[in-house]
Amino acid sequence: MKTVSSRDNPFYKDLKQLATSSQARRKAGRSLLDGVHLCQAWLDLKGLPAHCVVSEDALSNPEVAAIVARVEADRGFVTALPDALFGAISQVEHGVNLVFVVETPAPRVPDVLGESAVLLDGVQDPGNVGSILRSAGAAGIRQVWCSPGTAFCWSPKVLRAAMGAHFVLEIFENVELAPVVRKAQVPVLATSGYAADCLYDVELSGPVAWILGHEGQGVSQELLDLASRRVAVPHAGQVESLNVAACAAVCFFEQLRQTRQQPQRRA
Repeated sequence: MKTVSSRDNPFYKDLKQLATSSQARRKAGRSLLDGVHLCQAWLDLKGLPAHCVVSEDALSNPEVAAIVARVEADRGFVTALPDALFGAISQVEHGVNLVFVVETPAPRVPDVLGESAVLLDGVQDPGNVGSILRSAGAAGIRQVWCSPGTAFCWSPKVLRAAMGAHFVLEIFENVELAPVVRKAQVPVLATSGYAADCLYDVELSGPVAWILGHEGQGVSQELLDLASRRVAVPHAGQVESLNVAACAAVCFFEQLRQTRQQPQRRA
């Protein structure tokens, strides 16, 4: 384990840039995972990080110490910082002072959309994007396609909201969605509060792709016109509409419910 104690250290300067600048993260192709849960999930699902960074005081935390020991046992890089320096690279209030630097996954974009997926059309709130990713991962959906204008999925806020779902998903960013929908080999369902078709009346036992739109404007008219079908989530109250992340969760788990019932239907 190395120790860095100077703010002028080149490694620390680079680390601080990654922590504070989305542009720096994109340019470097690296992301920061902040906290025990995300770091543990990365180790379990992806392996060693590019670098493990920990505050000196956090080494007395048993969970943190166990993760650091695991990285060192696998010959990974670990650097300890004084608490005063670590505070500038963490955005988690009252966190445990553990960060992984990881290479941001960049999977190859498939030629065609051929399995269950989520298409995010300008969903801008990082918390919503993270919640949608979390629900998708929990429902067994593997692919997420993001249009330009959708929140950067590997930003710290999206990572925290998704709680490790990133590591079981293939995430394609800055993708023009209209050509994807045109060539899709599965039905593409656009969510809309004005759709005539009720979610619970739609056949969802096979693969489908869900289009979810901007928090205020919804799915763009172009994508609504291209979709195989428009569906609405019914609600009994007088609230005008559901939050996009709540709508996504309802849709994904209705698909999961129907998929799990499929073997019983064939019996």
